[in-house]
Amino acid sequence: MADFILARKSRNIASTMVHIFLNLLLGVGAVLITVLSNNPAPGIVLVLVSKWRVFAVRARYFFINLKSNLVDIIVGISIVLLAYYAGAAFLPIDFILMAVYSVWLIFIKPLSSENATLAQSLVAVFLGMSAATFLSANLNSIAIVLLAFLVGYAASRHVLAQGDDKDFTLTTLVCGLIFAEIAWLCHSWAIVYTFGSTGIRIPQLSIILTIFAFVYNYARQAMIRYRDDFRLKHIVGPVIFGIMLVGIIVIWFSNPIFNI
Repeated sequence: MADFILARKSRNIASTMVHIFLNLLLGVGAVLITVLSNNPAPGIVLVLVSKWRVFAVRARYFFINLKSNLVDIIVGISIVLLAYYAGAAFLPIDFILMAVYSVWLIFIKPLSSENATLAQSLVAVFLGMSAATFLSANLNSIAIVLLAFLVGYAASRHVLAQGDDKDFTLTTLVCGLIFAEIAWLCHSWAIVYTFGSTGIRIPQLSIILTIFAFVYNYARQAMIRYRDDFRLKHIVGPVIFGIMLVGIIVIWFSNPIFNI
């Protein structure tokens, strides 16, 4: 019996190490192949191939699986696009993206607690809207609107799907529409903060929507927690902080040639 338990533990350790190695390979490989080829297509294909289980189902389960994995797919594709738009030469941002994607795959993605789910959504919002900003820079404003709606919908659904309320379609659609509206308003005055020659570029829109997503989810959780006893005082602190932070960013850090 002891030998069986020892053998099983050894197999578990071995499978865990293989799992970590494959995720590390994906995290590094997706960025590496994108930079070397100067083309986002190979990296995106690699991300989608890693999600083969999402697509290897019967047709009636396809969209359910797709919606359940949207946050992970958005993070993966966003990492690839950010690496592509950073340029063909290796820059510090490429190594940062490798590390971020590897940490996401190995440590953040497997978590399932309420706080972890919120963190996963915020990561998807920040990376997704950063990539969407660069992708739609030379396109019609409808592109950023549609991409923002998708990111907002996916992030909201990812959080709500973990709760007890299974009828959250309207809430996710409203969140997506708010994201789309904010993205449309910011599109004509797109601000990107750059950090010297590191290749790090952070769109103002991604910061604003990440703050909004945090405050939105905090308010929603407070309403659920206090239910009939809910008062504005339960959310006034984070709401005021979020408004002030966005106000500071918009008023004092919106110079179109602003560089950090």
